[in-house]
Amino acid sequence: MDHPAPETKAGGADVAAAFEDFSRAFAAFRETNDARIGEIETRLAADVLTEEKLARIDAALDETKRRLERMTLDARRPALGAAAVPADPAAAEHKAAFDAYMRSGEAAGLKHLEAKALSAGAGPDGGYLVPAEVEREVLRRLATVSPIRAVASVRVVSSGTYKTARSTGAPAVGWVAESAPRAQTASPTLAELSFPAMELYAMPAATQTLLDDAVVDVDQWLAEEVETAFAEQEGAAFVAGDGVGKPKGFLSYETVANGNWSWGKLGTVSTGAAGAFPASSPSDVLVDLVYALKSGYRQNAVFVMNRKTQSLIRKFKDGQGNYLWQPPAAAGGQATLMTFPVVEAEDMPNVGADSLSVAFGDFRRGYLVVDRAGVRVLRDPFSAKPYVLFYTTKRVGGGVQDFEAIKLLKFAA
Repeated sequence: MDHPAPETKAGGADVAAAFEDFSRAFAAFRETNDARIGEIETRLAADVLTEEKLARIDAALDETKRRLERMTLDARRPALGAAAVPADPAAAEHKAAFDAYMRSGEAAGLKHLEAKALSAGAGPDGGYLVPAEVEREVLRRLATVSPIRAVASVRVVSSGTYKTARSTGAPAVGWVAESAPRAQTASPTLAELSFPAMELYAMPAATQTLLDDAVVDVDQWLAEEVETAFAEQEGAAFVAGDGVGKPKGFLSYETVANGNWSWGKLGTVSTGAAGAFPASSPSDVLVDLVYALKSGYRQNAVFVMNRKTQSLIRKFKDGQGNYLWQPPAAAGGQATLMTFPVVEAEDMPNVGADSLSVAFGDFRRGYLVVDRAGVRVLRDPFSAKPYVLFYTTKRVGGGVQDFEAIKLLKFAA
C-alpha cells in the first residue's frame, strides 16, 4: 500500500499528538524500507519511485522528530511571568538590584553589593554578575539543549583553569599470602590534564517597552534568549573545537587505529569502505565499534552522530529482521541504536572519506565540561537604539579526560 509522506499537524498541537505523528511516520518508514529491501532481493535493485518515497518519509520523520523535541522542551519551560522573591535576604537584594539594572540601567544597587563583596573586575566595563538563580537557570537550559553537555561530566570551578591528574595505566596490584613478604608496587604513571575556561558571549536585544512591563520576568527572559546562542557555540566547540580561544572538541584529538591505542589518543574502528558503510553487512562495523569499548564503559555508553548519519543507520536490520534503530518509547525519550541511546549532535561531520562521523562511549567519564562560576551582563542602550543590548558572557572549557572511554567510527578502507 502506498503511503504518502506523513503530514505534520498545526503548530498548536500538543505533545501527545506530535508523538503520534512521529510513531506513524516511523511505521510508514519501516513499511517502505521493507518494500525497498524486497525489491533489491528480487530484482537486485530498488525501484526509483520507492527510493524517492523513502527519502520523503525519512525527511518527514526527521522534521516530525525535531518538532516533537521542540514542543517537549517548550513544555518544560516556566511561564514568562513575574518571578517569586527569593527567601534569602541577600539573594533577594541581589535580584532586586539586578532587576533595576536590567530594566532601567540603574547600577547603584549592584555597585553597592559588589563593594560589600570586595569583588574585583566588575563595574560598567565588565558588566555585573547575574543572581545565582539566573546562572542556575542558564546552566539548566544548556544541559537540556546542548547535546554533549547533556551527556558529559560538568564541573564548576572558581579559577580560570581546572587541572587534574589521571592515571595512564592499570593500578599495580597482586595477590599475596597472609605472612608472605609484600613486594614493592610500581609507581603509577600520571598525566596532568589542564582545562582552561574560555569566554563565550551572546548579545540578546529587548525593547524598552518589554523591560518596562512589570509582568515580564527579565531573569527568565535573559535565560531563554541566551540559551540557543550558547548551546550552538558550545555544541560546535565540544565536538570539533581546536582549543584556541574555545574548548577542545573530542574530534580534535589525535586518533589511531584501536589496536594501536595509547593514552592521549582516541581509538578508531574503520568501516572498510572509503566514505561509506560496507556494502555487505553494514551493521557489523557498529558491533565492532561497540565492542572496541571496554565493558566497564559500555554500560553507560551512547552513540553520537548527526541526523544525516542517523538517516543512513536507520535502515539497518539485524539477522532476525529487526531494525537496529528504534524510536523513543515516549515523548521526551531518546531514540536507541542496538539498545544504546542516540545523541544527535549536528556538529558531527557527515559521512565522507576518512570522516569520523560516529562516536560511541561513556561521555560522562570521557569528556569534561568546565564552567567558571559566574555569568556577567553588560547593559548597552546606545549601540542599537531603540533596542537595548545585553552583552552576556560566561566562561567555559572542555576536553577529553579519559581517552579509553570514547571510540570513533572512521569511514575509511
